Amino acid sequence: MINIGIIGYGYWGPKLVRNFHALENTNVKIVVDIDKKKLETLREIYPSVEISTEVNSILNDPEIDGVVIATPISQHYELAKKALLHEKNVLIEKPITDSAEKAEDLINIAKKKDRILMVDHTFVYSASVNKIKQLIATNEIGDIQYFDSTRINLGLFQHDINVIWDLAPHDISILLYLIKEKPYSVICTGISHIQNKLENIAYITLYYQSNFMAHFTSSWTSPVKIRKILIGGTNKMIVYNDLEVTEKVKVYNSGYEVILKEDLNKILVDYRIGDIHIPRIEQKEPLRNMAEDFINTIRNKVKPISDCESGLEVVSILEAASKSLKNRGKEIKL
Repeated sequence: MINIGIIGYGYWGPKLVRNFHALENTNVKIVVDIDKKKLETLREIYPSVEISTEVNSILNDPEIDGVVIATPISQHYELAKKALLHEKNVLIEKPITDSAEKAEDLINIAKKKDRILMVDHTFVYSASVNKIKQLIATNEIGDIQYFDSTRINLGLFQHDINVIWDLAPHDISILLYLIKEKPYSVICTGISHIQNKLENIAYITLYYQSNFMAHFTSSWTSPVKIRKILIGGTNKMIVYNDLEVTEKVKVYNSGYEVILKEDLNKILVDYRIGDIHIPRIEQKEPLRNMAEDFINTIRNKVKPISDCESGLEVVSILEAASKSLKNRGKEIKL
């Protein structure tokens, strides 16, 4: 039996409790939160789970094998550091920390203590994203030319981080999971329409040494909710719409060929519009897969899919994007 302690029962905490509680040979032993009303609600649903307002109730419990941190990002580093120093395996909600320096420190501590440090990049556990990864790996799409994501909605405004730190980690983690090549620079622009000066709309562009680019649109102030990624290849193109109930991934047998004339100012473009293929995808909650991976990692001492190094990569890009944002879109080398 693997015993889990969860710190934070706000927005994401209940989802984590539900998924870990459902796993075989896994016991959610303690949940900690400063809000006693939320803890009383938890007790009504899961009477066997201990509740506490003190983090030390988890850290000082020798039976706890893994600590799951689902708190505001500003608390990630200190809580994870304490848990690792108490010889606990740690899973942190995205992003892993609010700086690359802090992420590197946690990674070094985890290595010294021989403990697992994992980050919850939930979408890399999605069957849809893994189907896309398979299509790319088998070269069905051809050479990938672009990755274009849109993650927008009306709310939820955060009080401590801007929109790129809130929404972009999802799509950046998907990009890094799908594409092996690493970006060499980033440009980010955005604007704040609120008094705390935290940007509520932002656009991130990643540049690569090859003929590939990635673009991310993030917004808390859209009249509609969109969760869509477009991936273009030389053979086919992919549309991934996470809001679709069943047909989340569509593969378009479409493309184009550019023919240059002797006069370089004239070109001919031959467009190809073919069939649309909708692959069959298993309907399983990604968060359940993530929870299983954490438990398996603890039990068998194997590397998780969403490891701490991937968490560091995401934060490094976010840090560079933030620097570019504050300098009105200056290109920042990674």
